[in-house]
Amino acid sequence: MTGSDLHSQAAGSPYAPHTDEERTAMLEAIGAESVEQLFDIPEPVQFDGEFGIDARSERETRALVRSILERNDDLTELLGRGHYGYYVPSLVDHLADRSEFLTSYTQYQPEVSQGFLQVLFEYQSLLVELTGLEIANCSMYDAATALGEAATLADRVRSVSGSRVLVPDLLREGRRSTLENYVAGTDLVVEEYPTEDGGVDYEALEEAAGEETVMIYAENPTVRGTIEERLGEIGDLATETDALFVLGSDPVALSLLQRPVDVGADVVVGDASVLGLPTSYGMGLGLFACREDYLRQVPGRLVGASEDATDRRAYTLTLQTREQHIRRERATSNICTNQAWVALRTAMHAASLGPSGMVELAKRGVRRAETLAERIDELPGVEAPIHDRRHVREFVARVDGSAQAIVADLEERGYAVHALGDHELQICVAGVSDEEIDGFVEAFSEVGR
Repeated sequence: MTGSDLHSQAAGSPYAPHTDEERTAMLEAIGAESVEQLFDIPEPVQFDGEFGIDARSERETRALVRSILERNDDLTELLGRGHYGYYVPSLVDHLADRSEFLTSYTQYQPEVSQGFLQVLFEYQSLLVELTGLEIANCSMYDAATALGEAATLADRVRSVSGSRVLVPDLLREGRRSTLENYVAGTDLVVEEYPTEDGGVDYEALEEAAGEETVMIYAENPTVRGTIEERLGEIGDLATETDALFVLGSDPVALSLLQRPVDVGADVVVGDASVLGLPTSYGMGLGLFACREDYLRQVPGRLVGASEDATDRRAYTLTLQTREQHIRRERATSNICTNQAWVALRTAMHAASLGPSGMVELAKRGVRRAETLAERIDELPGVEAPIHDRRHVREFVARVDGSAQAIVADLEERGYAVHALGDHELQICVAGVSDEEIDGFVEAFSEVGR
């Protein structure tokens, strides 16, 4: 190896060009005058060599950050619609913040990751018990990506010639957008089916489904907090049409509701970070569980249990189907990071609650939502809930006045709720104390006059 070769390798990767001659040759081949010409970066945001950040001491920096954070509105949030915050026990913070968890990356080396791997195995076991399905993983970003992965899985495992993915018209915009991104470049087409009174319009779904349908998606509870009452029939319809039945839910709701496997669900998706994390409006943990038939098609990774050389129970990553682990053409997912630490927090929170504690947490969400709806319904010009169904955590109310105006007035009084249209509000009790609910009812009674 010559000195120039050593210099070239020292400058960076031996697999990428670094010399002026190589860069010039490539630029000439594509007709560009400079590397910068390959990037369309507007001049106002181009880096000019200066960050423009004044040097500050630690005290000054903390004061600056504090002043910025103090600009946030200090509101009592009754928002919901997929983002739920429950009280997280302090032991979750104390345990999850241990250095061996915080500094750990993917648990590739089982000999030094047994504790972390065991927690992830317990997390998977939790989802298996709640859903009744045999396989669960711990490596989805959030509910939206889990839904997208379910669609591509359906495309791989179903033998139907069709390409239609049916979703309810109430599906949240963010999840629908992510799903559309996932199926872009494939033959899959996302289509809506109608809902009625906060639930699936089964007759309309039955008419829409057919041989061309590869997947049917429903949620329980729905985005409006209602309980879907015809899941068994939807599961039968999916079986008849040879479509994959995908059900959206979360661990708290699943601890109380009928198991998805008992209504014919093939895959369950959702956000598991309702446990272990406060409401974060973006950061999540994708729940993904499915039948064992699809084991080799599961996206992400699975933790399995085995025995070591001394016959002791041991844990390891048994299945890794991401493109960074295997040949790209065989990969089932391009998610190249994982939510292991978040899954760890969810497992810790669930373990601290125990089975009875999780059931009670879910029941409390039902009781408090329905009680608040009754109190709101007594106010003049308000009907709550508008859907004649049982509710979990949240409900929709109809108001005679402008929903947007009421939301603005409530915000001035320190409360945040959703306006769904001209005359509909959505109200969620998850993570809100009884005292805060009392204050909200009083504020609502004032703005509604």
